[in-house]
Amino acid sequence: MENITIKINGIEVSAPKGSTILEAARLAHIEIPTLCFLKEINEIAACRMCVVEVKGARSLVAACVYPINENMEVWTNTPKVLESRKKTLQLLLSNHDRKCLSCVRSGNCELQQLAKELGVDDEGKYDGERTPSCIDDSAAHMIRDNSKCILCRRCSAVCEKVQGIGVIGPNERGFATFIGSPFEMGLGETSCVSCGQCIAVCPTGALQEKSQIDEVLAAIADPAKHVIVQTAPAVRAGLGEEFGYPIGTNVEGKMAAALRRIGFDKVFDTDFSADLTIMEEAHEFIDRVQNGGVLPMITSCSPGWIKYCEHYFPDMTENLSSCKSPQQMFGAIAKSYYAEKAGLDPKDIVSVSIMPCTAKKFEVQRPDQAANGVPDVDISLTTRELARMIKRVGLRFTELPDEKFDAPLGLGTGAAVIFGTTGGVMEAALRTAVETLTGKELASLDFTEVRGMEGIKEATYNVAGMDVKVAVASGLGNARKLLNKVKSGEANYHFIEIMGCPGGCINGGGQPQQPGYVRNTVDIRALRAKVLYDSDKDNPIRKSHENPAIIELYDTYLGKPGSSKAHHLLHTTYVKRKINEI
Repeated sequence: MENITIKINGIEVSAPKGSTILEAARLAHIEIPTLCFLKEINEIAACRMCVVEVKGARSLVAACVYPINENMEVWTNTPKVLESRKKTLQLLLSNHDRKCLSCVRSGNCELQQLAKELGVDDEGKYDGERTPSCIDDSAAHMIRDNSKCILCRRCSAVCEKVQGIGVIGPNERGFATFIGSPFEMGLGETSCVSCGQCIAVCPTGALQEKSQIDEVLAAIADPAKHVIVQTAPAVRAGLGEEFGYPIGTNVEGKMAAALRRIGFDKVFDTDFSADLTIMEEAHEFIDRVQNGGVLPMITSCSPGWIKYCEHYFPDMTENLSSCKSPQQMFGAIAKSYYAEKAGLDPKDIVSVSIMPCTAKKFEVQRPDQAANGVPDVDISLTTRELARMIKRVGLRFTELPDEKFDAPLGLGTGAAVIFGTTGGVMEAALRTAVETLTGKELASLDFTEVRGMEGIKEATYNVAGMDVKVAVASGLGNARKLLNKVKSGEANYHFIEIMGCPGGCINGGGQPQQPGYVRNTVDIRALRAKVLYDSDKDNPIRKSHENPAIIELYDTYLGKPGSSKAHHLLHTTYVKRKINEI
């Protein structure tokens, strides 16, 4: 690619032709502040925080969209530039609820950080009429407070352009503009799928998950309750970021230690039920292939994807695997098998999950998720909520020892841990399905064709003389493209994995929030995914059907995959929803 040379603050910089000033500045190790900019998602130059001076230009220009040209001279830190940014920030703050001490984003707020960097205090220089505080808590998973919104439009861009849903966006015009749903409906009245990607990209506290920390701590304090917790694979790959660890640090051991010290009676691992999911899902897939069942079979682990399918592809709900998600399978087994082994009444068990996903808060409320007469899972917390809970009870996370999960529901395989990244469920299922169909051990357990952060991946594997065609999609916009190809007859598959969030659970809506400049310059998904693939590689057991705890569960309780008891506890049903129906 052809490079051109420009000067930034008097220093020569060589950058690819077609780059913006913002991109060129980063090559010179200069970070120009932004609030609205998300690479390839929200490049609208709306916030005006990134303005710079360009020789010959009549006014300041927005660095995030202004292309460079040969011999251009740019200044990013002149008094004129800094004063413009400061005034813009003061104007934003004049219409902002500045109750920072009680805000969930305090200390991790991009607006707050810029105010600190630019020397903007809380004097309210331009205070006047403000957007009224309008709280929308109609959705199962989140709260929206427009008094903290800066109209950056990141949320609406990711909802429409990445997820292909578009249930939030700017309403009204001018000073009256606010982010909301069509016809001022509550978010819970729309076809929102609870993916939480809008929360993940919000730079302020305008969007947040519904916190249930108090409920969990109250249950732990109740001596009549037996409170257990399960943690999803992706949580161990993200939680450390909340405590200063580099992106891509595995904190599994410290996480288990923290949960035990918070007061949970047992600390378990969702990896156990991920292995269980594979046993049921692989059996279901083989049964469909051999007995003329509905194909392609599509995975059912991602509740955001499930709700999306119910809303936007209701005619394909028969393609969905009837398996519950690992979270729900765990809850069903905890309140049946585990309850019997421990001599507990299921009604006295409080089942808590720690998930990278906000849609899990919706999933626990779904019908047909109470196999033993009580909810499979009572409360689902996000990775962020766990971090806040750890801080609230005063644990010094970085100083905790590494501890292991409790038995028997704490044992998982390498196949289970990769559930947290796109392609992981497919790879785990193939390891078991191939060995079951062929009766032979795989020479290599790595199905690399379905790995990686591409939005859509395809592969064909010859299994017992049959070509099995598979596809993997992550992000609901990509899911739509893939399923439209299937419906039109353009593509034909046997097995499809879909994750609601781009990159899978590692990039879930409940994971630690990273500022825009990190999201734009660092491959967060790849770094977190590496944690899971390394865990798989280092695990002495890498196939779900070889998990001794799973083998014992079937031998002593369930019988075999697909048995009537397994079907009652571990499988579910779906509904065909209208577009505006929750």
